[in-house]
Amino acid sequence: MSKKRCGWCVGDPLYERYHDEEWGRPVHDDRLFFEFLLLESFQAGLSWITILKKREHFRVAFDDFDYRKIAQYTDQKKAALRQDKGIIRNKLKINAAVSNAQHFLKIQQEFGSFDRYIWRFVHGKPLQNEVEDYRTRPATTPLSDQISKDLKKRGFKFVGSTIVYSFLQATGLINDHETSCFRNAALKPT
Repeated sequence: MSKKRCGWCVGDPLYERYHDEEWGRPVHDDRLFFEFLLLESFQAGLSWITILKKREHFRVAFDDFDYRKIAQYTDQKKAALRQDKGIIRNKLKINAAVSNAQHFLKIQQEFGSFDRYIWRFVHGKPLQNEVEDYRTRPATTPLSDQISKDLKKRGFKFVGSTIVYSFLQATGLINDHETSCFRNAALKPT
């Protein structure tokens, strides 16, 4: 018998693996937080499956999502990225990735880690939503509005409320697995 999954991922093996193994699992690793932040910012205006299919190309192009290295990217490196057919070659998004890495480091300096910074918005515990059908879930919430506003104030780009909400779902600050999904119960606190 097959597992009951959230409706948005059913039918594509890449989506299903991402859903089963990553989406909604609480993250506490700053490098992984930055990976999701970078990927979500490139996703703006595109489908998530497009980004997932290019994820390994992004990993190579962006030095395994090492934000310390990315923060040091030169104009020459950014120009090379704009020629890389394996990623999304949007100049504004590439520039934002570099700038966001620099601001990410500033958050680490201020809070000790990005993990400490971001989890304080949910008081250290994932929010547990009761989503019956993913199509009825909002694209933004007051929380995503608040975090988006704070990130923008700190200089981040491509962090609108919808992108932030997707980021919160992906990194497990919000459990938005459908109530009938096998991952929903697995991610609830005991």
